[in-house]
Amino acid sequence: MKSIQTDRIVIVGAGLGAIYAALRLAPRPVVMISPENLGEGASSAWAQGGVAAAMDTADSAQSHAADTIKAGDGTVDPTVADLVTEEAREHILHLTALGTPFDRKADGGYVMSREAAHSYARVVRVKGDQAGAEIMAALIERVKETPSIQVLEGTMAVELDVSDGRVTGVAVQSANELRSAPVMLRGSAVLLAGGGSGGLYAVTTNPPRIRGQVIGLAARAGAVISDAEFVQFHPTAMDVGEDPAPLATEALRGEGAILTNKDGERFMQALHPDAELAPRDIVARAIFAQSQAGLRPMLDTRDALGEAIKSQYPAVADACARNAIDPAIQPIPVAAAAHYHMGGIATDTDGRASLSNLWVCGEAASTGLHGANRLASNGLLEALVFARICADGIATVVPETTAERIRISFEDGGTPPDPDAVAELRHTMTGCVGVVRDASSLKSALRKIAGLEAANRTSVSFLNMTATATLIAVSALKREESRGAHCRSDFPDTLAGDGKRSRITLRDALAIRSQICKEAS
Repeated sequence: MKSIQTDRIVIVGAGLGAIYAALRLAPRPVVMISPENLGEGASSAWAQGGVAAAMDTADSAQSHAADTIKAGDGTVDPTVADLVTEEAREHILHLTALGTPFDRKADGGYVMSREAAHSYARVVRVKGDQAGAEIMAALIERVKETPSIQVLEGTMAVELDVSDGRVTGVAVQSANELRSAPVMLRGSAVLLAGGGSGGLYAVTTNPPRIRGQVIGLAARAGAVISDAEFVQFHPTAMDVGEDPAPLATEALRGEGAILTNKDGERFMQALHPDAELAPRDIVARAIFAQSQAGLRPMLDTRDALGEAIKSQYPAVADACARNAIDPAIQPIPVAAAAHYHMGGIATDTDGRASLSNLWVCGEAASTGLHGANRLASNGLLEALVFARICADGIATVVPETTAERIRISFEDGGTPPDPDAVAELRHTMTGCVGVVRDASSLKSALRKIAGLEAANRTSVSFLNMTATATLIAVSALKREESRGAHCRSDFPDTLAGDGKRSRITLRDALAIRSQICKEAS
């Protein structure tokens, strides 16, 4: 494999965490690995709700932390919850200074929405449902003004090189349909900030490339993975046949939108005192149950917003228009869709992974903030806080220097994932490792994943997907209880006391998968 040595810090990803860290590291030279053009294809840019932060004088970081811990159903690390919520206000002010046009009131205060399981309206937003896109746009302008940052667009990471437990390089290849032969980048440090795994599921709100590859490449290199079983399903993805499914932001329910079914029945009131603003796992399971019963769940914004939805929530309005829905006079059909992975590459409070010289932030990381169920709009906040933490940690070991720009000429020789195999993997995950799980379906999924992997070993990108899929399914099989977003129909009760976070390596997960395959043969 061709190798390139550089003094640049290698950042895998181009979403909020990656960009924020790159800016924080300046003037230290970095190179960002971006499969798409900068600003496209990152989950951050698709985030609608906003950033959770205690900005109101009646609110507090302590209340925000308490809500985070409660939503996480016994598996949130309270130290991390305190750390992240204490920093939230500072990051909102910093983003504002960088040019993010947060919605403001006449007196200059921030307009805030209340989302599920929050005690206060504390989600700072932009143009209703444009927070992710507008924050990214503001930061990308700063990237263009920062000469120390190089972005390799159309490039994706596929493997880590590890020597004696230390990450020494990142193999990259062209991200086009044909891929390319890999090239090894050997930089001064490595930060993984490349997204989660929602696209491993057939019904998802995530961008098409977000299919667990970054978690998978770290797992294949030997990194410890934590909380892999905890996948959050958003209850109100628009059920209109698009892939990915458009998102109907939770802020709509914060404005008073209600959930009904095709018979006009409002079903959440009987299930939770907070009704539509119950924690996401509860609402997602209710939506799933309605769908399974053929009752066609819908989000009704007519009384709450009427025509105002079209100006206040442009992303939702555009998705409705594409699908011939007028939300001012019609309810929006919805379904539960894979949305956010609470689990990922295990990190400590310094953002370090179990492998030396490797830091992780954003959705690919499992910091302990989200526990079994992410509190709404804590995702962007976690990315900001840990991007800062990772950048500062890297800065302590990488001196300020200058570096030549990297030039890569990719050559033929890569193997792209087989689209049919990817589709089969995604349907397997939705059908067997979805909103409600049981031992039989999880074992079936593992056998299917093993078969797909065996038939597609020449595509490294696909192996990264199957690695993450295996970790999710094995961890779900091992957790014999229902907790947060993890629901087992054969173990419906939550074990007494606080939950324990799961930790596993791919090697151990593969051993369990192999045994399950042997039992069936």
